[in-house]
Amino acid sequence: MGTLEEFERSARAGGEIPANLPALRRGLWLALAGRWDEAHDLSQEIPGSAGAWLHAWLHRQEGDYGNACYWYARAGREAAARHAPLDEEWREMARAALGS
Repeated sequence: MGTLEEFERSARAGGEIPANLPALRRGLWLALAGRWDEAHDLSQEIPGSAGAWLHAWLHRQEGDYGNACYWYARAGREAAARHAPLDEEWREMARAALGS
């Protein structure tokens, strides 16, 4: 699962999470696979701005924009617009996590 497209396709297909993914990639995979609670729990365990960014995205996805803004600030990022496309931001996070 080396490319962004492969990673995204795997997550959208759901099923078993790929083995040995680092925590941030695992959280991103869970988030896109629709496993919100698992992704949310994991996002709280990922240190630093990367975990806070994922946490912000998850709250924006659930519709809790105020909480999302708090987590964007914790991530040191400007909050995404309330109705900005979630898929585009997910890809931005995944590119950063994949180093591509």
